[in-house]
Amino acid sequence: MDTLLILEAQIRRARLALVLCALAVASPGLATSEPRHPVQISYLGNAGWQISDGKVVILVDPNLSQFRKNAPTEQMAEDDSLAQPDPESIDAHIKQANYILITHAHEDHMLDAPYIAKKTGATIIGTESAARIARASGVGDSFNPQHVEIKKIETQPFIVVRGGEDFQFDGFSLEVIPSLHTALFDKRYNNGFWADSVPPNLEAPLHESDYNEGGTLVYLLRMAGHQIFIMGSMNYIERNITGLRPDIAILGAGLDRKQIYHYTDRLMHALGDPAVVFPTHWDDYGIKPRAAALKQVDTFVTEVRVISPKTRVIVPEYFTPVTLP
Repeated sequence: MDTLLILEAQIRRARLALVLCALAVASPGLATSEPRHPVQISYLGNAGWQISDGKVVILVDPNLSQFRKNAPTEQMAEDDSLAQPDPESIDAHIKQANYILITHAHEDHMLDAPYIAKKTGATIIGTESAARIARASGVGDSFNPQHVEIKKIETQPFIVVRGGEDFQFDGFSLEVIPSLHTALFDKRYNNGFWADSVPPNLEAPLHESDYNEGGTLVYLLRMAGHQIFIMGSMNYIERNITGLRPDIAILGAGLDRKQIYHYTDRLMHALGDPAVVFPTHWDDYGIKPRAAALKQVDTFVTEVRVISPKTRVIVPEYFTPVTLP
């Protein structure tokens, strides 16, 4: 009798395992059946976003300094001027932050993160290049890697990632995925210093040329029952994202996406045609007149709607929260 009961239990477990496998195949990337709660998403310009469930505030590539008075007309001046955040622009919009996700370390993604981290106590998550800029900007205490103190590392206000990590935090989880930077300069982006890593022992004051890419990442943020896919450029590694099933996707929508073969349809299909899409990095660093930028991003909106008619595409106003669902 005991043997029969054990056998029946084993059969039930095997059936359950088959069902779970089938669900995983049908809905890759679906980690839990957690009920959804509202999340609030605000566009900060360029590739910048603020995402919150009302408890945790997560920033992505914040670049509020682009809205400063007398902002430069080019991303990088010929004289390689000092790169300095604008506290007035930042303080006007950022009151709280718990984490700052950095997709890569270029100036228009990384410039404001150290100031915000010092102001709010937020933890910066990004590559070693992002961490080097943060250290040079006075975030945390530098340490000699030859004499590592574990407690000192644990208290540093940044987390260095390489891609492949899948971390659980209090109230959310975060998958870090290796990616590619936009294919600038007629596909010759990797020929120059832009694609290099930030050198070690970087010291302030920092110039625009100090903000090298240092590798590019995309993120899958799981928060309040939502899965939010986050890009910061107009490129990706298709095999690395195929099978993810976000219900919200923040997708690179700048004109340089045209450098990539079937950019929009491959991206949407790899992600399973997300229910909601926010275009990002379409306003040309806040320099291009908004009317021209809106005209350009509308071509991306049209592409998405043709490929996935049921997808809701939202082009938000700056600093205007959108609540989902």
